[in-house]
Amino acid sequence: METARHATLTQSVIGAFFQVYNRLGFGFLEAHYAAALERELRKLGLHVLRECAVQVFYDGVEIGFHRLDMVVEGKVVAELKSGPALPPHARRQLYSYLRATSLEVGVLLYFGPQLRFQRMYVPNPLGSMERRIKQEPGT
Repeated sequence: METARHATLTQSVIGAFFQVYNRLGFGFLEAHYAAALERELRKLGLHVLRECAVQVFYDGVEIGFHRLDMVVEGKVVAELKSGPALPPHARRQLYSYLRATSLEVGVLLYFGPQLRFQRMYVPNPLGSMERRIKQEPGT
């Protein structure tokens, strides 16, 4: 696993994650944590896209899409989860998001009773991110 790719950026995202959790604590909806995290990241001067639609292709044909919680600086996917337990599919979900884009680095951020995060690196030869990620109106 490559640990250096976008290390400074992922450290900033994880630091903002701790900042949000330290201020809000456990018990809020994922949307509240996402809004607070976006605010913290923007205070750091980072560009954030939320609720990005990502097309999934098979044989050159779109077969569906994913909706990413957050993309930071066009380089790191942030997948947020909240609730009493981390869903067992959360890692697989982040992995599939990275595979559907040209992005290679993601962070899973769990705002649960016990704070948890995980960084993921997936080497990815896909084409241009701009072709695959579309910002939704109003985000």
